[in-house]
Amino acid sequence: MEHTFTANIKAILEKHFGDNADDIFDKSQLIQYVNEKTRSANKGSKSRSSFANLYAIYVIIEDYINNGFDQKGDYSKYEGAAFVKLFKRQRELPVWQ
Repeated sequence: MEHTFTANIKAILEKHFGDNADDIFDKSQLIQYVNEKTRSANKGSKSRSSFANLYAIYVIIEDYINNGFDQKGDYSKYEGAAFVKLFKRQRELPVWQ
């Protein structure tokens, strides 16, 4: 499903993955989920659905990158982040209005 914000997602994918962007967009369930949840992103604040799930995904990915797993791998050996730490970080993110 495509909507007005889909173009933003595809532009980011093209910037990072070039010719593989469309294939990644089509095959990534996570990106499909983000695309679905951002359907109302360009509308007024009253028509937006809750973005809490997107914030949760964001802080998990942020933790993954901050711990260097995007570079070194070995994520299967990671003990995991504390829920309280991730939840606190999620609450620090700006509220979309």
